[in-house]
Amino acid sequence: MSLITLAEAKSYLRVDSGMDDDLIGSLLSSAEKIITDVARMNAAEWNAVCTDETVTIRGTDLNQAETAQLKALLISAVLYALGYLYEHREQADHHDLVMTLRNLLSSVREGVF
Repeated sequence: MSLITLAEAKSYLRVDSGMDDDLIGSLLSSAEKIITDVARMNAAEWNAVCTDETVTIRGTDLNQAETAQLKALLISAVLYALGYLYEHREQADHHDLVMTLRNLLSSVREGVF
């Protein structure tokens, strides 16, 4: 499951043509994988956020407001990672990217929500 569609990703990146669709789709998948790893989320937790189901993070059920907040945070993180990977596709500093995402997702990583 994906939080962001290809059309939303292209809009965020300000790409109008379809020439980079495969690249953007691949980078979007990579960005989402990086986010799940950095946030320490399993597939069930990720899918629950993507489908707006009841989200349980490390045994804690999130209420509707917490779920919306988590989803907004994850979307921001995915868009940041996607933008970074797209702009730095020639020579990305993945350590820098992961360190920034760790700070952004610290509340999810620590199970505090």
